[in-house]
Amino acid sequence: MTHYISTEPITLEELKQIIDENYTLALSEKAKEAILKCRKYLDDKMQDIERPIYGITTGFGSLYNVTIPADELSQLQHNLVMSHACGSGETVRPKIVKLMLFLKAQSLSYGHSGVQLQTVQRLIDMFNEDILPVVYQQGSLGASGDLAPLAHLSLPIIGMSEVLYKGRIRPAAEVWAEKGWEPIKLQSKEGLALLNGTQFMSAHAVWSLLKSMRLSRWADLIGAMSLDAFDGRIEPFLPLTHQLRPHKGQICTGRRFMQILDGSELINRPKEHVQDPYSFRCIPQVHGAVKDNILYVKSVIENEINSATDNPNIFPDEDMIISAGNFHGEPIAIPMDALSIAMSELASISERRTYQLIHGLRGLPKYLVANPGLNSGFMIPQYTAASIVSQNKGFCWPASCDSIPSSQGQEDHVSMGSNSATKLVRIVDNVETVLGIELFNAAQALEFRRPAKSSPILERIFADFRKEVPFVDTDCYMHPLIEKSVQFIRNEQYLCF
Repeated sequence: MTHYISTEPITLEELKQIIDENYTLALSEKAKEAILKCRKYLDDKMQDIERPIYGITTGFGSLYNVTIPADELSQLQHNLVMSHACGSGETVRPKIVKLMLFLKAQSLSYGHSGVQLQTVQRLIDMFNEDILPVVYQQGSLGASGDLAPLAHLSLPIIGMSEVLYKGRIRPAAEVWAEKGWEPIKLQSKEGLALLNGTQFMSAHAVWSLLKSMRLSRWADLIGAMSLDAFDGRIEPFLPLTHQLRPHKGQICTGRRFMQILDGSELINRPKEHVQDPYSFRCIPQVHGAVKDNILYVKSVIENEINSATDNPNIFPDEDMIISAGNFHGEPIAIPMDALSIAMSELASISERRTYQLIHGLRGLPKYLVANPGLNSGFMIPQYTAASIVSQNKGFCWPASCDSIPSSQGQEDHVSMGSNSATKLVRIVDNVETVLGIELFNAAQALEFRRPAKSSPILERIFADFRKEVPFVDTDCYMHPLIEKSVQFIRNEQYLCF
């Protein structure tokens, strides 16, 4: 299948399909026309322009007042890409790099960046051939674009640096020779167009959002299994309560739990206790708040990935070149920090449910083993979940509330959105592990309720889970079982429930 990049907006769901189903990319005729029109306008403008234009005929950052001779403008752009590739730390995971390639090509296709058609085509070729530049996590201030990581993304275009290709990291020049590709000679404005932009932040946000959407649905399924295994009550999920406080996520969560638990013998049997702990009773309020936040952040990120975020912006029809600040990451940095907090709370309430299940309450054995004492049972998986939740709390400090001036004070307020982005990925990974641990515990606890059955939906999930993770009779090596539990919730077939 082929996706044609155009000036039309793309949704998160469409982007997920493109990545998951290995679509190839191509430029639509409309996108080609927009790119060519903008480049021609810029080339024509360069012939008779009398005033300096930032980044096109001048240096960069605080060097904006240094005019560059016409015969050195190509070298200026080449030097920009080389000099800004100062990333450090861990490398960015391949799927996120692939998203960066897509989003950069998409942003340049609107015809407001002044790049050559062949430059955008090379980004598309790299995407299609699964040739992924080596990009580093540290180096961007999330303000004048994601300068350092986008420089690493762009170096292979000019035949430099390294790429991941067919499972190996190799020099880009070597791979280019195999493909018969020539390094591209950048023209005026092109290096700046490649490096200015929010594609590093945006790609991390897209990846995290897609995973958060999956984990939010899994949290309901796992939370419902824990509720049934804990012999919990259904009343907190009844719609009457949520009509009095009509947050959309809260209403949705209550409705989902009623659907998931429909037909359960356990949820419908008489209860001795009149209330459940907050980690069960307040699921609609907590899971619902997470849902609402995901929807808000999704709306922001979809707006971002359908934007031109480099500088200056070129408007051929209006005969204007405007130097402004569309590269500043604040519009997405704050929402990413908010999503970090929301997802961290999803893990926090999950860990509390795990704790309740091992506490020896409501007829369940302590630590969910028949012979506690000789066996530690599920004591330490809860420790692991608690440790991860605590780590998330540290990660949740909002990076977007920090700013360190750079470029001799010219870039005096920065978003630090790149740090928001990389922290968000770590938090979402952690949430997945904590939910996997809860599922591990919930399935174990459910066994002690036999012969009573849960709902058809949960019994199906339980039966499939047991094919991967066995019941634990006595102490065993649990790390592989936790890993299998985490792997199980990467399956999307149950998310239709």
